[in-house]
Amino acid sequence: MYHKSHSRRILSYFIIMRDQPKRNNPGRKSTNSNLKKDNDYKKGRSSSHKNHEPKEHSPERKPRGKHIIIKKSNATDKDSSEKRYSQKPFKESDKKRYSNDKRQNLKTDSKRNSLIPGDKSIRLNKYIATAGICSRREADKLIESGVIKVNGKVVTELGSKVSPGDTIQYNGQTLQGETLRYVLLNKPKGLITTLDDPQERDTVMLIIKSACKERIYPVGRLDRNTTGLLLFTNDGDLAKKLTHPKHRVKKVYHVELDKPLTKNDMISIADGVELDDGFIAPDAIAYAESGDDKKKIGIEIHSGRNRIVRRMFEKFGYDVRKLDRVVFANLTKKDLPRGKWRHLSIQEINILRRIN
Repeated sequence: MYHKSHSRRILSYFIIMRDQPKRNNPGRKSTNSNLKKDNDYKKGRSSSHKNHEPKEHSPERKPRGKHIIIKKSNATDKDSSEKRYSQKPFKESDKKRYSNDKRQNLKTDSKRNSLIPGDKSIRLNKYIATAGICSRREADKLIESGVIKVNGKVVTELGSKVSPGDTIQYNGQTLQGETLRYVLLNKPKGLITTLDDPQERDTVMLIIKSACKERIYPVGRLDRNTTGLLLFTNDGDLAKKLTHPKHRVKKVYHVELDKPLTKNDMISIADGVELDDGFIAPDAIAYAESGDDKKKIGIEIHSGRNRIVRRMFEKFGYDVRKLDRVVFANLTKKDLPRGKWRHLSIQEINILRRIN
């Protein structure tokens, strides 16, 4: 409860404090001349504010403000030659030192960047593989056998690197760094997505063997009975990006089932399915076209697991009769008949490279 005695104590405290002499700021010399200058400055500022006319200040003194340094023309002491009127002032010497440090950092950064693999050196086995001779694993065997020369010297050590200016020879033949190729195929049914099949079945390489002289590889894979878009390239970095789940590369499939898909099952698939190799949920699912035929479904997914679309529908008792990939990484089947291939345009390649 509040008592009158409290108010008396508070009042007496303020009376005592009022009678106490003012303390000097330890960071500032409180002299009569300084106080007089401050009072003159305040008067000048108030009068100029009333008259709406800026007051002309003498060259010996500048108006106070944040981060403004006031100099005394007749001062002899170096410490008292500058007075600061902010808690954390920014000295002129600090500005110069900061700018010098910044310029120095820029210089060191530029020097450091020149030491980062700016030479674009790559492993020798990768260079041999990109030249279209063989795979990287087979290139390691060639290196160990001593048939590879770098700048006229035999190299047998695995993991050796070469620079763009080096000359690499295989059996006396100079290898040339090959051009990056990007080929899009509309895969027909009945072909295996592999470079070489031990059972000697037909592979997708039979169709694209005349596309280019460089050795290109499929990005991902499609089942033997799955049709649709399949990309081939010798750009290993881009292939790795397109197949990694974290980049969520868009893949759209047109599915035809053996029986109509119920609405409840579609909702269950959209919520996610627990399979033997883990949980999976599509990015989107809907009835294809007008939605009259409940057997035809459109599904978007970014996972690259084996037979993932088929297994999702098999979980609910549906058999996939036809499976066609109609979109891959924003590439479509427009003007690309079944069993045909084409090279990507520069615009399409740039779009793929911008995928994060």
